[in-house]
Amino acid sequence: MNEKELLLQGFDPISLDEMSGIKLMNRIDTKYVMPMCKLLQLLQLAVHDYLVQEVDGERDIPYHTVYLDTDDMKMFHAHASGRRVREKIRVRTYESSAMTFLEVKNKNHRGRTEKKRIKVPSLHGLEEHGGTEFLFENARFALDEVSPQLENNFQRITLVNKGRTERVTIDSEIVFHNLKNDVTVDFERIAVVELKREKKSDSPIFSMLKQLHVSSTGFSKYCMGCAYTDEAYQTKLLVSRMKRFHKMQEWDRKHRFMRE
Repeated sequence: MNEKELLLQGFDPISLDEMSGIKLMNRIDTKYVMPMCKLLQLLQLAVHDYLVQEVDGERDIPYHTVYLDTDDMKMFHAHASGRRVREKIRVRTYESSAMTFLEVKNKNHRGRTEKKRIKVPSLHGLEEHGGTEFLFENARFALDEVSPQLENNFQRITLVNKGRTERVTIDSEIVFHNLKNDVTVDFERIAVVELKREKKSDSPIFSMLKQLHVSSTGFSKYCMGCAYTDEAYQTKLLVSRMKRFHKMQEWDRKHRFMRE
């Protein structure tokens, strides 16, 4: 059992059914990227204020995602160029429950994100299982206009505060695989934290992140995965983030070496 798993054992659990009952109707979403050693510090600080989602005894749960896009990568370019109105189409598998969904995420001009999904057996056979109709009703692109471009695997921890006013997802061990050129990149020693909380609600973890000198930043697994696996998609903004994340990885390696 590694240090992250040991720390998670100190949290009280919350079930998937209990978690699904927590509705954040008017929420603020904020992302943070940090080296793994700071994530371990964050978990130590959060243990008394948060519950951890547990599914079949697992608290650090594996996910697999395949992103669909047009041949000319319209959805990637909309996001990477900073367009406020944009869309993402993906097939996500929650490996602990063996459930797979075709999902559409739409962001409007106000920055609000709406996600819709349908259950499917797998990436293959989307047309036979309602994918055509689902995208026609909920997406800007038809099923025959998109194809798999990038996949990733990662581990996700989900926390909820004891007041049930915020949810925190923590993604780590992220691996990107480009389905066009077969390049694989391990985004090692980095964690991506997303805080989803009701507006005007107090957030213990917000204060903890501030204490650890971790500031918010934009982060899209799809955009970063494309940039890491294909130089053609390395925009100026994405390259600057790649450099910053590389410094985090180097800092984490040095910090881990000093601890050992």
